[in-house]
Parts: sequence; C-alpha cells; structure tokens
Amino acid sequence: MTAVVVIVLAGAFVALLFAGYFFTRFPRDVAALLNRVSAGARHPPVVSEEARALHARLLVADLHCDALLWERDFLERGSYGHVDLPRLLEGNVALQVLSAATKMPLLPLPTRNTGRTDSMTPLVIAQRWPRETRRSLSARALYQAARLRDAAARSNGRLLVIESAADLVSLHARREGGEAVVGTVLLLEGLHALEERLGAVDTFFEAGFRILGLVHFFDNPVGGSTHGVRRGGLTPFGRRVIDRMNELGMVVDLAHASGRLIEDALAAANRPVVVSHTGVKGHCNTGRNITDDSARAVAAAGGLIGIGFWREAVGDRDTGAIARAIRYTADLVGIDHVALGSDFDGGVRTPFDAGGISLLTQALLDEGFGEDEIAKIMGGNVFDLLARSLPRAPIATTN
Repeated sequence: MTAVVVIVLAGAFVALLFAGYFFTRFPRDVAALLNRVSAGARHPPVVSEEARALHARLLVADLHCDALLWERDFLERGSYGHVDLPRLLEGNVALQVLSAATKMPLLPLPTRNTGRTDSMTPLVIAQRWPRETRRSLSARALYQAARLRDAAARSNGRLLVIESAADLVSLHARREGGEAVVGTVLLLEGLHALEERLGAVDTFFEAGFRILGLVHFFDNPVGGSTHGVRRGGLTPFGRRVIDRMNELGMVVDLAHASGRLIEDALAAANRPVVVSHTGVKGHCNTGRNITDDSARAVAAAGGLIGIGFWREAVGDRDTGAIARAIRYTADLVGIDHVALGSDFDGGVRTPFDAGGISLLTQALLDEGFGEDEIAKIMGGNVFDLLARSLPRAPIATTN
C-alpha cells in the first residue's frame, strides 16, 4: 500500500469521524455550551414558604425563549438548556412565547453586523432540518412552527398553541380549574424571514405566529437593528408590513430595534408593542439594551418591556440582578409595563432554568415588591396585553 493511499484512507477515516460527530453530537454540544445555568448563581439559594405559596398562585408568562431552535423533544425533560414542557410545568409557567430565529451572524457584534454571514446554516444541516431550510429563511421559521404544532399534538392536551384572545381565556380557565397545561405563542425573530414578500406576513399568521420581531442582529428591508450598520428607521416596506400586522391583529416586537426604528414603529402600530427581551441602559449600559427614553416611549404607548435574565441585559449573573433591573424599569416606566423576557435557550447563561423561576419570585419579594406588583411582573401584564391585542378568534387571511 503506497503512502498516498494510506494518506487518502486516513483522510477519509477522519472525515467519517467528523461527519459522525457533526450529525450526532455537534448540535447537542453547541446547545449545551451556549445555554447554561450559572454555577453557584442560584441566589437566593432557597425559596421561602411565602414565595412558594405566592408563586403557586401566579400566572407566569415569559416573552422570549429560543427552544425551537434546538432539535430536542419539547415534551421530554432535557439534561441541558433551559426550557421544555416538564420544566415549564415544574416552574408553574402558564404562557411561554417561543421565538423562531432564522439567521445569525457568524460572530454577532454589539454594532455593525452586516448580515453577510449566517451561523445558523451549519446548525440547520447538522440537525437535518428539511432541505429547503438550508437556503430559505421563511422555510426555517415555518419548520419551527410545525415542530411546535407537532409537540402540541403529541402532548395529550398539556401544550397549547395560543392564536386568539379566546384561546387565552380558555388557557386561563383550564389553569384556574387545576389543569397542568402550558400555553405557547409563536414569535418570529427578524423580518428578514419575509424575504421581502408582503404576503409572507399572512403566511406566518396562518402558521400561528402572533408576534413579529422586526429585526434581529442586522438591518433588514423592514428597518434598522441597533446592532446593524445604518441603524435606520422604518422603511416604506416596513410600514406596509406593520399596516398588514395591524389588520391581522399581530403584535410588534421591538427587541434589537434601533432607536429610530422604535420611534417609527410606535407611530405606525395601532396596538401596544413589546420589547420581548432586553435591559435598560440606565440600569445596565450595554449595546444590547434600550435607552431610558425608548423604554418610556414604549410604556407611554401601552407596551411592555421584557427584562432579560442574562448578564449583558441586567449587569450580573445572579437572580438579584434581574430583580434590580426590574425595579429600575418599574420605577422608570410604571409597574404595568414590565414583564419577563428571559431569552432562555437563546445562547445565554441564566441563573436558573424554567423549572427554577420561583427563585425570581423570591428575589422580587426581597426587592420590596408587593404581591399584586409581582403578579403583574411575573405574567399578569403579558396576559392583559395579549388579551387586548390578539384577534378575538382566528380570522381568515388573504395573500
């Protein structure tokens, strides 16, 4: 056997080993590496009986989670990451907004991301998503929606996809009746996934999406990202998109939006908006967070600020930092405009997973919030906004 043959065979063997790893362990290892619970960060370390009793009475709702990105069975308890149905039930979470991300820069930067690279493509291939998702961003979003519907269909009624105010009322009634059930709302993160087709708004509505995030880590044809190059306002196409969202009863999400885009979108939307996962610069001055003025403007329009659970959003990795960020924001904009925006499973490290969210109830008590205030923060405000904003019942659409 010649040296050339040996080298070729050795190379082929290494390639096979890499392919085996890439299509089996790689997605899991990436998810486990990026979505961790901070070691030693469970502060407060115990939940008092007072906090446990209060938490059991709450309607807990979280505005942002990226669990659909990872190829795990949502109905099974995972050994890594932050969210699945068993942990949502354990944490007494009533409503989880699930995001569909479709494109990410290879190395996301605080500013000046161009959108020319896409770190999601290798993950899509490794997780063996349908072939069309390799190139089509729209297909990626629709596939994630289909995965949620499949999980709901297999859940024996424990997992619901909320599409209307009537669905929300039903969820509330079932939980009040003692049923162990969790509602989910679909959010599209970044309207680059429209692929510049206005009719795609209807397509996503029909697929169950009820919240559309205008931008993600780069500028797109709808408007400017705070992490983008131009960081501009709402484009003419973006105005048409919001007009159609208004007609359908879809909620605008301004997470990742530039200051100019926030201002323009608030003027264009005819219903309250959300900033699904963020912090506020006055409390934690990072490039990821919105300004105090933007937070005030969102609140003045009846919207919600979803406070994130990761260090760049709140300044530290412990539960107390989240409570302090919530205190700052509530003092700034009013208790009726603050919500949870964990960014669970979004490539962030958090002080607890969905099963441990009662730790935050304890931290809010320690921060001096009253029970009625905690009920609003932990989910009441989200339920109220969605009840006012979602279609009363599913409606017909036209492309």
